[in-house]
Amino acid sequence: MVKAKVPTKEILAFRFLPVIAMLGLLAAPLVLSDFRLSLLAKFLTYAIVALGLDLIWGYGGMLSLGHGVFFGLGAYGMAMYLKLEASGNRLPDFMGWSGVDSLPWFWVPFHNPVFAILMAIFIPALLATLLGYLVFRSRIQGVYFSIITQAMALIMVTLFIGQQPLTGGTNGMTNFSTVFGFSLADTGVQVVLYFVTVACLALAYLLCRWLMHSRYGRLLVASREDENRLRFMGYNPAPIKSLAFGVSGGLAGLAGALFVLQVGLITPSAMGIVPSIEMVIWVAVGGRGTLWGAVLGTLLVNYGKSTFSETFPEIWQYFFGALFIGAVLLFPGGIAGFVRNMLDRVFVKASPPKEIPVPVDRNPSGKELESGVEVT
Repeated sequence: MVKAKVPTKEILAFRFLPVIAMLGLLAAPLVLSDFRLSLLAKFLTYAIVALGLDLIWGYGGMLSLGHGVFFGLGAYGMAMYLKLEASGNRLPDFMGWSGVDSLPWFWVPFHNPVFAILMAIFIPALLATLLGYLVFRSRIQGVYFSIITQAMALIMVTLFIGQQPLTGGTNGMTNFSTVFGFSLADTGVQVVLYFVTVACLALAYLLCRWLMHSRYGRLLVASREDENRLRFMGYNPAPIKSLAFGVSGGLAGLAGALFVLQVGLITPSAMGIVPSIEMVIWVAVGGRGTLWGAVLGTLLVNYGKSTFSETFPEIWQYFFGALFIGAVLLFPGGIAGFVRNMLDRVFVKASPPKEIPVPVDRNPSGKELESGVEVT
């Protein structure tokens, strides 16, 4: 007879955490002001980015320092539709200031909101997949992959700033008035957009959870642990990692599209290196390799940033930096890792381990065999 620990209470606690959090998010409009609700909606769009980043970094071991690019591309895709709708039959204002006489050909399809939404997800996903395949096919990984993504962010910011007549340059795109014919300033519309953001976050979480509990998820983790061994077993890590990077890019694009609807502004600075590093901080604080930890870390870090900037407008960066350093030093596994350790201690002390009978066979020599290992 062998004793085995079955942490059923711990497992149930972790399974119910996302459910409890979702119920709290659904009830938020009942207790929050319009401003706080809009702020929470913005944070939830960041949480979608964090899920995608956790998918590739926490499970795939790929640290991207350029995820702001995919976020920005999705945001610009939605902004193009909003700008055309706000401009009516006229050219967008920044095009007129730049001397553009007619609408560029690639802007024309963005009159259609469905096309704009699809492109806001598809273009970042396609770019991430192609870039990932080229990089991973060359067996580039680790810090070199991070440097490549960081260089991509620098290139894209420079490109979008330089194309003033087409992208709005440094000022980006703003002054959006309606979406699908409804005023963005209307409180009811903002509440609906909040619930849409919550629904997208839930779907993104379920997608990542389904991927990581599938055979593909096990292969992705295997590529993180020992890529050469996975290749020796007959698998090609390049498409496995490229698919994860593509899904992550698509989620970032979706988050960017929702961000524009919530905030009403997008500039090239959102695609830069600093926002990309902030995204990594969200996942690190929450705990990489745990999907709900990435969401929780995003909400806590951004809430702390907002609170410190309101309370200490001149020195809030120091408080924010100290908070991050303290979180990393005190909780190396992130908040999720700390919570898991606490639950382990509570449930192990509260209930004795259950005994599970393990069949013991005997081999022809008379020696006992337990779980396939000969007991001597």
